[in-house]
Amino acid sequence: MRSLRFALLAGFVAAAPYPLLSTAYGEEAHHSPIAAAVAAPTRTPANVARDRYRHPAETLTFFGVKPGDAVLEYSPGAGWYSEILGPLLSGRGTYYAAPPAGKPADAFAERIAAAPARYGKVKIVALPPADGAVAPGSVDAVLTFRNVHNMVMNNSAEDTFSRFYAMLKPGGILGVVDHRLPESRDSALEKTSGYLKVSTVRRLAEQAGFVLEAESEINANPKDDADHPKGVWTLPPTLAMGEQDRDTWIAIGESDRMTLRFRKPRG
Repeated sequence: MRSLRFALLAGFVAAAPYPLLSTAYGEEAHHSPIAAAVAAPTRTPANVARDRYRHPAETLTFFGVKPGDAVLEYSPGAGWYSEILGPLLSGRGTYYAAPPAGKPADAFAERIAAAPARYGKVKIVALPPADGAVAPGSVDAVLTFRNVHNMVMNNSAEDTFSRFYAMLKPGGILGVVDHRLPESRDSALEKTSGYLKVSTVRRLAEQAGFVLEAESEINANPKDDADHPKGVWTLPPTLAMGEQDRDTWIAIGESDRMTLRFRKPRG
């Protein structure tokens, strides 16, 4: 088992693309309240089977999530991370889930209500949160998993990152995981492929006022070259090509992903 280490590169030259780099997580991620939440028998077996691609214990440890935190997850989808974050934060913290308003929010609320032991205490807020739903400067961490590419595709990214910044306490964390497009590729692919350049996410976050604190390879997949017939949806779990070359896509696995930790400056 790898020992925990933060490879934060002090004195990194100004010309380097990433001023701070963090790579390996091991023992701390597997001996913590986060590890207990990940190992909970209440989690859906199909979700547990995807841990090998999503590395939830290592990822949440890298983001610095603690049981007493107030955490907002932007667009939680079907609740993959909700099964972990809800129970983790139910005792002393607060878990806000922000699904899109309308049918997605209604479906998410029904799912949570049907399995309270699985999800713990969840506060569902509209997306974007209505006035008063989440007080400005009240949240310790905002997390978004594989959603920034959607923001870029529908031109909502700049406004959404500004909202993240407003919600967070000074010193609060924005944690981003998304499908990674190589920097050498045509930026036009960010509108169609589901992949994004790290530089694009950095630009959006820094324009909103965030500072990149660390980058991790926890969710990297070197088998994925981000060049597929139907973009990232070619790969599992979507498998948009159906039976065509199915074994090839399954052998690659889920996408190569960036994992970035930004911080809202104090003061």
